[in-house]
Amino acid sequence: MDPCGGPAGNHREGLRVLGVCYLSGMSGTTSDTAGSGLTDADIRKVAKLSRLQIDDAQVGAVRAQLSSILGHIAKLQALPTEGVEPMAHPMKIVNRLGADEPKACMPVEELLKNAPAVEDRFLAVPKVLGDGGGA
Repeated sequence: MDPCGGPAGNHREGLRVLGVCYLSGMSGTTSDTAGSGLTDADIRKVAKLSRLQIDDAQVGAVRAQLSSILGHIAKLQALPTEGVEPMAHPMKIVNRLGADEPKACMPVEELLKNAPAVEDRFLAVPKVLGDGGGA
């Protein structure tokens, strides 16, 4: 099978995005695909999955935009990534946290002076559960 789930022996590189198979390196084009490999039905399916309403006049413009995006993704997939470690952020960032050292606690009286509402020696907070209580 090819990368998009087609029959074996299909040597075109495929990319499946939102259930639509985009084939790079398509040789023949038809008027309804405009060389992108995306049909009107593909565009409508992606629009439906994206919860977008597009009319018939917008299908061509959406096809061009989606084809451009898929072409860029195909270029990214062609890059050699062997030996490249996955990263959460493109820049090396180190947390600037100080050492976790125990220190003296704030006196309760000082804390209560800054509180907007106090009941005895406790902070008063709005009720968040119903009368029945429980979590």
